[in-house]
Amino acid sequence: MIAIFGPTGIGKTAVAVALAQRLRAAGEDPIAISADALQVYEGLELLTGTASRAEQAALEHRLLSFLPVDATFSVGQYAQLAHAEIDGAVAARRRPIVVGGTGLYLRAALTDLKLKPPPPEGVREHWEGELARRGAPALHAELARRAPWAASGIDPNDRQRIVRAHELLDAGELEPPEGPSQLWTDEVRHPTLLAGLVMEREALYARIDARVEAMVAAGAREEVLRAHAAGASETARKALGFEELLTGDIEAMQRRTRNYARRQLTWMRKLAGVSTIDVTDRSAEEVAAEIEAIGSAAA
Repeated sequence: MIAIFGPTGIGKTAVAVALAQRLRAAGEDPIAISADALQVYEGLELLTGTASRAEQAALEHRLLSFLPVDATFSVGQYAQLAHAEIDGAVAARRRPIVVGGTGLYLRAALTDLKLKPPPPEGVREHWEGELARRGAPALHAELARRAPWAASGIDPNDRQRIVRAHELLDAGELEPPEGPSQLWTDEVRHPTLLAGLVMEREALYARIDARVEAMVAAGAREEVLRAHAAGASETARKALGFEELLTGDIEAMQRRTRNYARRQLTWMRKLAGVSTIDVTDRSAEEVAAEIEAIGSAAA
């Protein structure tokens, strides 16, 4: 199978569609499986950059827009669904193309992660309250005191992972690792070509800013307001730009998205077995051809 990972806005879906065209020309039957934590929600397609109708017509996608915005969702639930989709595709002799920018979901799709249990009741609320009161850097500093091995692998501004680490510490579920983390090993359930897309940093940031403006022009703020009125869940509200668009702060959304892209690139550098492809000033078709060539050489 093939997996395509990269920062938000870099053009992963376009590359997957172009790759699918090449695979079909070679007699294959590809299918895309999303590895994005927020594209699962119906009604947030503009905000989350879900594959358009035209892109889905060109390449069948699974695990997109199947949950109402008031539903909660976890990586454990995703892993079960992704494994079923991938195994079903392999059994049907179809080529799975896993596409997404959520690093944990990517690894959950590709391997059997030993996932931690949900936090005891009230623990998450406590740490989210502390986050709101003290800010992410302060909680990261506290995490460094409590569990330096955990803090060393978390960005000081990664609010979600900082809160989760404190939750696991409180539950006695976070201990110093023994051996390599499953996140960074080359362990996979099926043989996989992992393509990591990168771009010159300033070009990527310019692309992100333009993409945010295009989302807003297409109606992303109205989409967020509808989701908010419909009682969007805590997990749905983690979509990049959700809170910023509620207040109409476009610049804050652009800034947050650029910061997230930087974290995605950091995650990619840790992935084992990734073939890094610079897509700066290149078309999706050119990138797809390189991925196909890498796969042919490996075979």
